[in-house]
Amino acid sequence: MQTETILRAYAAIGESTPLCSDCGALCAAACCLPDEDGQGGVDLLPGEEILIGDVDWMERTHDAHMDAEMIRCKAMCAREKRPFLCRVFPLCPVIGRDGRWTVRMDARARAMCPLTRGGVRGLDPEFVRGCVRAVRILAEEPDGADFLSRWAAIEAEFRVSLNSLCTSG
Repeated sequence: MQTETILRAYAAIGESTPLCSDCGALCAAACCLPDEDGQGGVDLLPGEEILIGDVDWMERTHDAHMDAEMIRCKAMCAREKRPFLCRVFPLCPVIGRDGRWTVRMDARARAMCPLTRGGVRGLDPEFVRGCVRAVRILAEEPDGADFLSRWAAIEAEFRVSLNSLCTSG
């Protein structure tokens, strides 16, 4: 993916965050830390590793499900270097009813993010609009659209599994 495209997606979000205040204060920045087993992490967009560079606050690995480079944070990051998926958390991409990319609450975030209880409407509207613009920018490139499609499919699969667990019990 073109570096310029990723930078345009970053710019679409700008400095906005899910809340007008530091949402990390609600959960002790749970999304920034690996779980007790050292698992967890965030996938990088194709080519995003160039923008992040070599930094000491994370380690790189590979996500077989997404066939993408993944990072795991070992310490708090420099905010300007945080990956795209961190910038949009707890949202994920989805194709809307109109056939265009939009965002929804990522079902996988429920385990760690208290903001998921309020749904997308509980988030700062500027943040949500910026995330929608950003995923649409990424979708302009074929490898960006492919990445978004894989990400949305994995989240949808998790959502179906979660819903079946909730209705079968």
